[in-house]
Amino acid sequence: MASLPVISPAPTAPPTAPAQHLPPAERDRLARELSAAIAGEVRFGLHDRMLYATDASLFQVEPLGVVIPADTDDAIAALQFCNQNNLPILPRGGGTSLAGQCTNRAVVLDFSPNCRFLKSIDVPGRTCTVEPGITIDDLNEKLSPTGLFFAPDPATSRQCNIGGAIGNNAAGARSVRYGRTSESILSIDAALADGTRVRFAEGSALTDPSVHAITHDVINIVRSHAALIRERFPKTVRRNAGYGLDMILAQLDAADAQGRDPYAALNLAPLLCGSEGTLAVTLGATLALHPKPKAKGLAVVAFESVDAAIAAVPAILATNPTAIELLDDIVIDLARANREYRRYVELLPAPAGGSVKAVLYVEYFAFGDSIEIRERFDALRRACPGREVQAHEGEAAMLNAWKLRKAGEPLLHGIPGSRKPITFVEDNAIPVENLSEFVRRFRDIVARHGTIAAYYAHASVGVLHVRPLIDIHSDADRAVMRSIAVEVADLARELGGVMSGEHGDGRIRGPLLERFFGPELMSAFRAVKHAFDPLNRLNPGNIVEPRAIESMSQNLRVKPGENGRPITITNVDTFYSYDDQHGFDSAVEMCNGAGVCRKKAGGVMCPSYMSTLDERHSTRGRGNALRLAISGQLTPDSPSRPAWNDAETIETLHLCLSCKACKSECPSNVDIARLKAEYTAQRYRQHGSPLSAKIMGEIRTLNFLGSLAPGISNAMMRVPVLRSLANVVLGLHPKRSMPKFSTPLPQQWGGGPSSIARPRVVLFGDCFTMYNESSIGLAAKRLLESFGYSVQLADAGCCARAKISLGLLAEAIDQADATLERLKPYIDDQGVKAVLFLEPSCLSSIKDDWLQLKLSTPKPVRAALAAKSFLVEEFIDRAWADHPRQPRFAAERAGQVLLHAHCHQKALWGAGSSGNLLKRVLGAGFESLDTTCCGMAGSFGYTKDRYDLSMKIGELGVLPAARRAKETNAAMLATGTSCRHQIHDGADVHAQHPVQFLAGLLDG
Repeated sequence: MASLPVISPAPTAPPTAPAQHLPPAERDRLARELSAAIAGEVRFGLHDRMLYATDASLFQVEPLGVVIPADTDDAIAALQFCNQNNLPILPRGGGTSLAGQCTNRAVVLDFSPNCRFLKSIDVPGRTCTVEPGITIDDLNEKLSPTGLFFAPDPATSRQCNIGGAIGNNAAGARSVRYGRTSESILSIDAALADGTRVRFAEGSALTDPSVHAITHDVINIVRSHAALIRERFPKTVRRNAGYGLDMILAQLDAADAQGRDPYAALNLAPLLCGSEGTLAVTLGATLALHPKPKAKGLAVVAFESVDAAIAAVPAILATNPTAIELLDDIVIDLARANREYRRYVELLPAPAGGSVKAVLYVEYFAFGDSIEIRERFDALRRACPGREVQAHEGEAAMLNAWKLRKAGEPLLHGIPGSRKPITFVEDNAIPVENLSEFVRRFRDIVARHGTIAAYYAHASVGVLHVRPLIDIHSDADRAVMRSIAVEVADLARELGGVMSGEHGDGRIRGPLLERFFGPELMSAFRAVKHAFDPLNRLNPGNIVEPRAIESMSQNLRVKPGENGRPITITNVDTFYSYDDQHGFDSAVEMCNGAGVCRKKAGGVMCPSYMSTLDERHSTRGRGNALRLAISGQLTPDSPSRPAWNDAETIETLHLCLSCKACKSECPSNVDIARLKAEYTAQRYRQHGSPLSAKIMGEIRTLNFLGSLAPGISNAMMRVPVLRSLANVVLGLHPKRSMPKFSTPLPQQWGGGPSSIARPRVVLFGDCFTMYNESSIGLAAKRLLESFGYSVQLADAGCCARAKISLGLLAEAIDQADATLERLKPYIDDQGVKAVLFLEPSCLSSIKDDWLQLKLSTPKPVRAALAAKSFLVEEFIDRAWADHPRQPRFAAERAGQVLLHAHCHQKALWGAGSSGNLLKRVLGAGFESLDTTCCGMAGSFGYTKDRYDLSMKIGELGVLPAARRAKETNAAMLATGTSCRHQIHDGADVHAQHPVQFLAGLLDG
């Protein structure tokens, strides 16, 4: 060690403040020079900056710019550039933080798109090395074959990055067994603010002069404040306020006890955990892994009150669980009103003699066999006498139960009214033995301030997530928020806890740090910051610069800036009604930034993000863009005036497929498809609609004309000059095949059975079944007749799906009203059992859009039609026991059958609306694919500028599945005409409609 130079600490004079404001010319210059210096993307435009102005918190702070490094070396180059140009830096991953620590006047480094790889695994040593942008769930999926896993599991594990988990010292439900991220970190590869690359690991101070200098300073700081650290730092399992000086002190104590050189023993990596990107920029980490348990069990126990549930926690802890999680009735009721999460509520038990007001999820791991799990369940029943304990051992059942708990936070944003559950005191960590008193006194504080709160918790470690209902738009309620925050922080400290167990300080709790730790320890925090970042480049202002209490209600989304004006959404004459979302302004603000849409697999949401991994093309990115444009924040010269024609917002919406998945998969029910159509329609109202949109909106007319002479029409589309003309006029990609025309369905329909009177059903003649795929309509007729029905074809006109998706809402309203007028006889006719559909996107118009659009047809009429409308296969399955006849199917002829369900279908009713009948008929030979959108999405996949993305989305799931079906001689089914077209173009596979396939299996 003697050969190493000792770097003296930097002078203690305050550093020059990093640049916080850049004139436009200076910003443009910096963007050009930075673009030349790195290989990654540099985004300094207003729109791109504002998409990173928020995280999952209350706050909005416009960054100076955004850099998306191509790799970690690129990130170092960006850091060096920023250091040379006196620019502050904010490292960021998934942007799921709740305290505002991912918002700052800084250059944002977004590691999530490119720096997301698992670099190595040491199975015998139970470690792995990763880049900072990999998510926890992606990591564990890659680790799964090894039998090991990374233990921290915050509710955002699907979208939060490892770098963010380090910055926030994430923990999660199982921290009672596995601790926090800091207990799973062996070393961190990092860059200091000037771009110097360092590695923080045990003994690094002996080999790296930069690490030695920092270690020297940290040792001196911690030793000189040791008594205060022992006194003031909480002793709870979970604690995440200030810098983790207690962890360093524990290492020094151990080194002293063992007689070791502290420079050889000390590992500063845990100090970076919870530092919120203020000390160094994580470029990679070596993680400690754990063996996966051989058996798991999850029990759900219902209680009549939150108090009763919390009172049961100490006894349950004695049964040695890996997790105890709490949900209250507010969350449960919100889930009950959410289509996606309602089914998980229905799985909950009920307490004896009352309704469920709180639920505890109790998880057990066993490394032997399942007998041990059952013994734990028995111990749990003894710990909760007289209560129903619902026990699960199956992986699917446990996953379903956990889904409700993991959605707890974003579900809260669906509470109606102006007061919402606000995140500002949601992360208190209290010794479990004091938790009941804390809840009682917390409730008294909230009640004294005239509001109520929602509760969910990591009850096993005393971390209580409480969300008081606050109208963040109101000056009076913002004052209430500040008062509650101060009183609750004082209460937490009084009871031996801390105001943050996991979510960090950021902007919301930073003002309370000095009140909690005192001025001496705050001075220690500042000295630590100086040792790592003497020029205050990294996420400046967080942790070490205590702001006034009033600052926690500044820089809010609803009131950006230190003394900003409130953001208001002017009265807009909308085409849709937004009553179901508590008004248009509420709908625009509904995205809370949790980032559930930033997942990469499973479900439909969000296909364009899954393909691009670009924040701009996530549901959250679009939600932010729409909120900013509609609230006038993109028109600084005309504040509060909606920017209906903003070019960047239009570009952001351009890659939205309007799949509707966010309407159900987003726990907050953000409906981007509706808002996109509204925004586009408002633009067209002011500036006129383009010719290409008008032509594509008349798809029924085009298909009708083509079907008048289908042979000639199909031949004409193969003539190169005509196809080239269509490509130019409509912006089509030359590789995209055109749909073929068929003889119109009415000409082939014929009469129904005339021997006896039969129950009647009506088949809606959609644009494609009528004129492009009439064979499917005939197959539906044959299938329904086999069940004993008389089938009437309704040539009632268009559902207006194309116009709705294209934003031609004024024309869509007229078309829907006209079609409704022709459907009225079937609505009123009690002899018509149902109005049936073959195309899910058409049915989604009737059951979703028509109910929300401001049609002239009375809403009860629309609702009556919606209640009577089903997919053909859904109707057959739902009424299975009541059909006049039961035909026989030759299921043995089917072989293996794969189903890709349409996005609208999965979003609004679930894939089972087609799959249940197929499963009933085919049994084990049937598989419903968990695929996202096919990528076609009506006209989306036709256009020249979206074709490549369309095919890339297809490759996420449906196209590989179709090729697998072809290789194994399995039948490929798809419910949507767009889906079948995409499968044809992308996999050269002929996919059938489920109705067509089932009709072909009719026996005789």
